[in-house]
Amino acid sequence: MRAVPALAAALALAGCSNYSPITSARIEKSIASTFSNLVETQVSWVGLPPITAAEVKASARCIKLPTGGVGSGEWVCTVIWMGPQGQSVRDAFDLFVGTDGCYMASLAGESLGGPILQAKDGRTVRNLLYAFDGCFDTTT
Repeated sequence: MRAVPALAAALALAGCSNYSPITSARIEKSIASTFSNLVETQVSWVGLPPITAAEVKASARCIKLPTGGVGSGEWVCTVIWMGPQGQSVRDAFDLFVGTDGCYMASLAGESLGGPILQAKDGRTVRNLLYAFDGCFDTTT
């Protein structure tokens, strides 16, 4: 009979581990890939010379706010990438990451313009890099 409360306590504590599938490595890989694909699309929308997602060479460094760690919540990511003229560009994004591995990213600042851009032909287009969503696999 004494074993039942001890077993229940052990099971309850097992649920309090620091493990989370929401890690900086998973977020960094996902945001770099999503960002690269969006750059490829964005340059065609605004009339710049084509650039492939592979040529963007995006990488990211992400940390959980306020003190690092893992798990869902607020994150900040710095994305370093190669711009259309071959220059190295650095941009910061604020992220909210859900427990399902999906995130909402928004540009921290105006380095990539506002939510609307003007194309070379005068059209206005949505700035895909201003705010975007993405997801990553939390099961592997």
